[in-house]
Amino acid sequence: MVEIFPYKSSWPSDFRAIAAQLRQGLGELALRIDHIGSTSVPGLAAKDIIDIQITVKALDQGVLSAMTALGYTRPERIWRDHCPPGFEDRETQWEKWLFWEPPDQRPTNTHVRILGRANQRYPLLFRDYLRTHLATANAYAELKRRLAANLADPRTYPEVKDPAVDLIYWAAEEWASANHWQPGPSDA
Repeated sequence: MVEIFPYKSSWPSDFRAIAAQLRQGLGELALRIDHIGSTSVPGLAAKDIIDIQITVKALDQGVLSAMTALGYTRPERIWRDHCPPGFEDRETQWEKWLFWEPPDQRPTNTHVRILGRANQRYPLLFRDYLRTHLATANAYAELKRRLAANLADPRTYPEVKDPAVDLIYWAAEEWASANHWQPGPSDA
């Protein structure tokens, strides 16, 4: 069952605590550590799972060893992101590693992506767009609540949600172009 919670003011501090541990364990391997996803948008309802993006130069043994040493595990079946319509180069631009949290940590989805790739930019732009467009964030929260309440199979939640996220993303791209948006400094 997918459960959507009202925004929790503890989500940013939860992220910062986890990011500090990641920063210590990864050192210079992590070019950026960012709070992404719905829990990173003030006021937005979300699953009670902190989404984290670690930006690296390469998906290599050094990153894998550091994450494993921190207690993270990598599911083998997830190795790339959903590719929105209109994007080319699915194999390299959308490749990632996903890690599950250590047993003693609150739930997270930790995405490791390569600097400069489309999937590294996407969640940062999406987050910043929702932070500046409250009506869109509220509509997105309502979509998530309705999906969670009405989907018989919770595994289909991301499959149904992804196209709606893409609609918001394309609006965010227009906004980014008009405003010369660039990702700000890393969150950690």
